[in-house]
Amino acid sequence: MKENTENGYQNATELDKMLPNDKDPPDATQTKSTFELTEDTTCGYWCFRGPFLQKFANKTAYVILYGMLGTVYSATFAYFSGSITTMEKRFSIPSRNIGIITVGNDIVEVLLGGVLGYYAGKGHRPRFIALGTYTVVIFCYMNALPYFIYGAGEKAEALTVEFGSSQNPNYTRVLVENEASSVTCQSGKGSCREADGTIWPQIILFCAQLIAGIGGSLFGTLGFTYMDDNTKKSTTPLVLSVSYFLRTLGPALGYGISSLTMKMYINPSLTPTIGQTDPRWLGAWWIGWLILGTLLAIMGSLVSLFPKVLPKSAQRKQAALAKNPNPEKPPEEEKASFRDMLKTFRRISRTPILICNYLANICFFFGYSPFYYFLPKYMENIYNVSASNATLVTGVFGLGFSAMGLLVSGIVITKFKPKARYLAGWNVFSATFIACGLFSFSLLGCPANEIKESDITTSGDLDVYHPCNQNCHCEFVKFSPVCHQPTNTTFISPCLAGCTGFDYKDGMVKSYSNCSCIPSANETMSLNWNSGNSSSDDSQSLPWSSVVFGKCPVDCSKQFFMFLAITCLNKFVGATSRASNFLISVRSVREQDKSVAIGFGMTLYSLFAFIPSPIMFGALVDKTCLVWGKTCGRKGNCWLYNNRQLKNIIVYTATALVSIGLLFDLGVWFYSKELKIFDEEPEKEPEKKEKKSSIIKK
Repeated sequence: MKENTENGYQNATELDKMLPNDKDPPDATQTKSTFELTEDTTCGYWCFRGPFLQKFANKTAYVILYGMLGTVYSATFAYFSGSITTMEKRFSIPSRNIGIITVGNDIVEVLLGGVLGYYAGKGHRPRFIALGTYTVVIFCYMNALPYFIYGAGEKAEALTVEFGSSQNPNYTRVLVENEASSVTCQSGKGSCREADGTIWPQIILFCAQLIAGIGGSLFGTLGFTYMDDNTKKSTTPLVLSVSYFLRTLGPALGYGISSLTMKMYINPSLTPTIGQTDPRWLGAWWIGWLILGTLLAIMGSLVSLFPKVLPKSAQRKQAALAKNPNPEKPPEEEKASFRDMLKTFRRISRTPILICNYLANICFFFGYSPFYYFLPKYMENIYNVSASNATLVTGVFGLGFSAMGLLVSGIVITKFKPKARYLAGWNVFSATFIACGLFSFSLLGCPANEIKESDITTSGDLDVYHPCNQNCHCEFVKFSPVCHQPTNTTFISPCLAGCTGFDYKDGMVKSYSNCSCIPSANETMSLNWNSGNSSSDDSQSLPWSSVVFGKCPVDCSKQFFMFLAITCLNKFVGATSRASNFLISVRSVREQDKSVAIGFGMTLYSLFAFIPSPIMFGALVDKTCLVWGKTCGRKGNCWLYNNRQLKNIIVYTATALVSIGLLFDLGVWFYSKELKIFDEEPEKEPEKKEKKSSIIKK
């Protein structure tokens, strides 16, 4: 029998075969002939309608397109995390301020999450999703805006071949030598530049986050409920996992783009004189925002073409009405009103299993947040990994395991259809595993990359001022690490090493000399250390009192790979609980309350986790700072951390919070005994209980 493609019933494509088939209801053969398209079941809008678009009015097309949109959407926030250290350095932003900036979108979700979930949930959800996507497009372009206003910055330009270039080589040498002199021991007091610490880029980034909050409220609240409402309950877990899987690829995309842009210098038209491992390296963070914003605009426009209700879903409801001609008025048909919204919130707040699930998620999101917002910073400092490699590793390995966990859990839940208590029990195991994994990070430091406790003052600062450099006026000298290779000692700058001279060669400064803070030696020695510590052949004939550019190499690869392995396992196990967590949430409330329950949950997560966590952890991270960059009148960004404190303060706090969440997961398990996840579960249990009780009575 040939199906009517105009009504959205076409032969299954190859993509359809990847997802479970929603079989027609028993009376579908009778209702299909009477089913007619309405405005609510028609793809497109205005003049953009027709048979071609209607071919895509099915769950497969929606799952794939919504998943692709989720991929790019998630990539934007992963890209922000992957490029944040570069923006910190460029605009001298402390980690505490970064934490405040990142909560901008969560503030909006607190204010609008539940309200948008209620009103938009009763409207045309695909179009509201598109509207939210356009706000994230604005967010992307606003994040790139500071570069076009302020450029690469004088400090970044000073580290390029083209800086001060002139046809007169002597003039170029003068400029390079002046730049080199500014970081050496000086007789006069240094000066600061007001532009180094301007607040306006931070204001732009914060406003961008506020706008993105609208998109987050609409995208997360409506997308999955639209999917759940337009598929059968038995197929929801796999459909949900496929969508989650595609969305999980987003951070991999974001970190991948971040890795590529971080390898490009902030102004790609210039030729840098430093390498990517140099702490002063600034990547082209602004390019990725232009790419992601454009992709989002395209994807959002395509999602807006979907109908309010998919045709097959409408047909199933019509068949159900045919079987029961006198049904009660469906709750979702009630008109939206403020009074009804308050009643809905009251119903949700009186659901113990949902409240326990909310609290468990709040603790998990709060505890795990530093490994999302500050993971690249954590790896850069603890394991001496470059910014580009840190973001690449985070995206490819960790998120790859997350994707596998989502698919595996979706397949298992769809195939075996476990009861709610089994799903809740798995969530308990998942939280326990993750808490143990987080605690193990405390054992995976890199002692070779840690500052000696004897070099730290009682106030928590690095003891850098000694008689050898007390007259060098290093207060406003830029962070320019140099290495004394014979002793494998890193100095924050040539100035703090007490260096008064430098060696100009091949158009750049190769080394600094006459460094008074280096212990004296009676002879010039031929350096003999691991080959990994030697940057050039020239350095092996340097005088004892000379230093070369860059931090001294440190090998933390063993600890880093162990950290990476545990992170991947945590990602895999954590991802397997995503589908079960969602199913428990939406099945514990009435059908018409699903969008509101998710929106209300997002409000709670934002208010008690996403807003305070980056601010709190940002402040804790700042407390471990040993060396601050200084600008006129205030601190800039942190250049050097106490790695041992940084590791412990993040790991122990995160472990404690996830462990508290474990207790609430036990509450979910306790209350989930009577919860029904699938339609196939009905009265079988009561029948069994009756039989057992009758046997006992006999």
